[in-house]
Amino acid sequence: MAGQARVLGALTLDSGEVLPELTVAYETYGTLNEDRSNAILVCHALTMDQYAASTHPITGKPGWWLNLIGPGKPIDLDRYFVICPNVLGSCLGTTGPTSPAPDGKPWGMRFPVITIADMVRAQAKLLDALGIEQLHAVVGGSMGGMQVLSWAALYPERVRNAAAIATAARHSAQNIAFHEVGRQAIMADPHWAGGDYYEGTPPTSGLAVARMAAHITYLSEAGLTEKFGRRLQDRDAKSFGFDADFQIESYLRHQGVSFTDRFDANSYLYITRAMDYFDLAEAHGGKLAAAYEGTSTRFCVVSFDTDWLYPTSESREIVHALMAAGAEVSFVELSSPFGHDAFLLNTPGMDQIVAGFLG
Repeated sequence: MAGQARVLGALTLDSGEVLPELTVAYETYGTLNEDRSNAILVCHALTMDQYAASTHPITGKPGWWLNLIGPGKPIDLDRYFVICPNVLGSCLGTTGPTSPAPDGKPWGMRFPVITIADMVRAQAKLLDALGIEQLHAVVGGSMGGMQVLSWAALYPERVRNAAAIATAARHSAQNIAFHEVGRQAIMADPHWAGGDYYEGTPPTSGLAVARMAAHITYLSEAGLTEKFGRRLQDRDAKSFGFDADFQIESYLRHQGVSFTDRFDANSYLYITRAMDYFDLAEAHGGKLAAAYEGTSTRFCVVSFDTDWLYPTSESREIVHALMAAGAEVSFVELSSPFGHDAFLLNTPGMDQIVAGFLG
C-alpha cells in the first residue's frame, strides 16, 4: 500500500473551462505485474475517498471496502494491482475547491463546475502517467458505479471488465431534489460566506444537515425500523423539547457532525452537482445503448432490493441498454435490509459475485 499524488498538467472540462494544473491523489494496493495487465481501478462514492483498503488518515477508521479488497478476497491483492484515486473536486488531495488556484488562494467557488466524465478523464490521465494502457477491470458502487459506466463509454478499449454496483445511468429528479436540499443547507449557513471560508470558520452546521439528509437516503425503512424503531435515546420518557429524544435523531446528528471532520462543504456542492448532471444517454441522442455500441467490455451490474436511492429498475435499464448494444452482461439483484449502503457492507452473495466476475 502506498499513498501518492501525481501532478498531471492541464485538464479540459466538459464546461469548456480548463484546469491549468491537475493533481490526483491515490492509493495503490498489491503489485503491478510485468506486462501491466492486472490493474483494477476502484472508483469511490460521493463521501468516500481513496482509502478503500487502508486506514483513513483523518478518522483512523479502516478502509471502506476491506470486505472486498485484500489478499484472498474478491478483489484479490495476491493477483491484482488496485488503484483507487480521489475524485476530481474532492478534498483529500485531488484538485478541488480546497486546492490553490493560480493566485495561490483556495479555488473556493471559483472552481469550475465538473462532471462525472471529467472525473474519469482525470483518472485516465493518472493511468497514462502510471503506464497502464488497459485495465483488467473498473469496479465501483453508487457514484463509483457512475464512473464505471462512464469509463466503459469513454474508453471501451481500456476496460476489459466493468462492475457497476448500486448505481444508475442518470440521476433521477428525486435524487437531484435531495441533493438540492443538502446544497441549500450548506449555502444557508452564515459561515459559508459564498464559499470563502478557508481562513475562517467553515460552515459545519450546514454541512452536517446536508449529510443527515443524504444519509437517510442510504438506508431502508426496514433497516431503520429494525435498528432504531421508535426507541428513546438515553431516557425513559419524552422530553417534550427538541433534544434528540429518539435514537434515530441521535444517530443522524452523530453522522452529520462526524462528517464535517473529514469533508469540505464546497467539495460537497461540486460533487453532488456532478452527479446531478450525470446522464449517459444525453450525449447519445437520448439512447443509452448508443453509448456502448460495438463494445467488447464485459459488464456485471448489481442492485439491492431495498435500495430506493438507485432502485433495481434503474439497474435493469442499464442491463437492457447493454443487451441492445450487444454487450456481454450479467445482472443480479441481491437481497439486503441495508438499503443503498448494502454495497459497502457484507451483503451475502456480493463477494462471490465480484470474485466470480473478475475471474
